[in-house]
Amino acid sequence: MKNSLKLLAAGATLAAVTGVLAQPFVPPLVQNVVQLAANGSVEVQQDVLSVTMNTTRDGVDAGLVQSQLKAAIDTALMEAKKLAQPGQLEVRTGNFSLYPRYGRDGKLNGWQGSAELVLEGQDFVRISTTAGKIQTLSVAHVGFGLSREQRAKVEGDAQSLAIEAFKTRAAAIARSFGFAGYTLREVNVNAQEPGFSPRPRMMAMESKVAASDSPMPVEAGKTAVVVVVSGSVQLK
Repeated sequence: MKNSLKLLAAGATLAAVTGVLAQPFVPPLVQNVVQLAANGSVEVQQDVLSVTMNTTRDGVDAGLVQSQLKAAIDTALMEAKKLAQPGQLEVRTGNFSLYPRYGRDGKLNGWQGSAELVLEGQDFVRISTTAGKIQTLSVAHVGFGLSREQRAKVEGDAQSLAIEAFKTRAAAIARSFGFAGYTLREVNVNAQEPGFSPRPRMMAMESKVAASDSPMPVEAGKTAVVVVVSGSVQLK
């Protein structure tokens, strides 16, 4: 009889434990948590010039069109490398494409191709003068950007502004909801990478000047370095 009672008690205990374990996990209720974001922005002078030069060719023979494009690029590279200097004038090839041309009847009637050369760096006079000397290509695109050094100078300031804006906004939200303050739960800090700012297409077209020792006119503007701080806070 005693053994039977012990078995019944053990079974009841096991059933109770099993019942507890079988209960689904319910995460604790999160209350008074706010998601928010703020940014800091610092305006800075652009100090990198990028000039894209290109040429197009077409003909009935694909090999001849490709050879013409290669010759134009090789000649331009030879001229550009005379003034190339690390950081001041970097020279690289861009897109090189060759594709079939079809007539209204849908039949192949020739080939078209294009090739690009990119001049980029911080010496605006050197770059624009080099572009003016190249006779086999025309200026197709002019853009301005930031060097790593220039961006690094102001990124810290932008980050400080973003953090202060985040804190100010979090405190204001807490007060608006009747809370005395807040604590940080999580935070992310991200710097937005400023790209090259293109000049209007019309200006780029007007820059297609004949070969000359005089630099083509270029003038950089300003851009903004932006840092975004986002995350969540616990109101208290």
